[in-house]
Amino acid sequence: MSENLNSVKEAMLFTQRVAQLSKALWKAIEKDWQQWIKPYNLNINEHHILWIAYHLKGASISDVAKFGVMHVSTAFNFSKKLEERGLLRFSKKENDKRNTYIELTDKGVELLLEIVRVFDSSKNSVYLGAQPLKELYGKFPDMMEMMAIVKNIYGDDFMNIFEKSFANLEHEFTDVNGFLEKIEHQEKEPIQ
Repeated sequence: MSENLNSVKEAMLFTQRVAQLSKALWKAIEKDWQQWIKPYNLNINEHHILWIAYHLKGASISDVAKFGVMHVSTAFNFSKKLEERGLLRFSKKENDKRNTYIELTDKGVELLLEIVRVFDSSKNSVYLGAQPLKELYGKFPDMMEMMAIVKNIYGDDFMNIFEKSFANLEHEFTDVNGFLEKIEHQEKEPIQ
């Protein structure tokens, strides 16, 4: 019986630690993210949808909801607002009339690339908070354990999209005089 009580206590302590740390970290991330995109009259959901559409190149609303960790109606409604601004376009596929797909317009791509270009790490509290660890250990904190937890909750598809978006970022952008710039090269298929 006491073994069971200890495991319940351990479970509660673990989940509450993760909850408190996640909430504190999210509050900082949310503030940084809102300040970054504020000049572009976007909210976090809208920016996230643009980001997902850029990396998935023709994502379904269901994909956006899944990867954006939002309800399908939230993904659709914010995508509709982006469409009204001329940043996204909706479509149906000939072989899949059930799902609605989104794609960035040229204006949407330009806006997203501008937002990426002006990212300022000196105004990002999470980056600044991790900087002492990078100086001490020569690298940023490892995310493998956190990624394993997320994978166990959301599954392989979520993690595949997660990895794909960061691989695209790694291969498509470079640091030029303190700004991120898209590397100009021939059009090629997105990373699978």
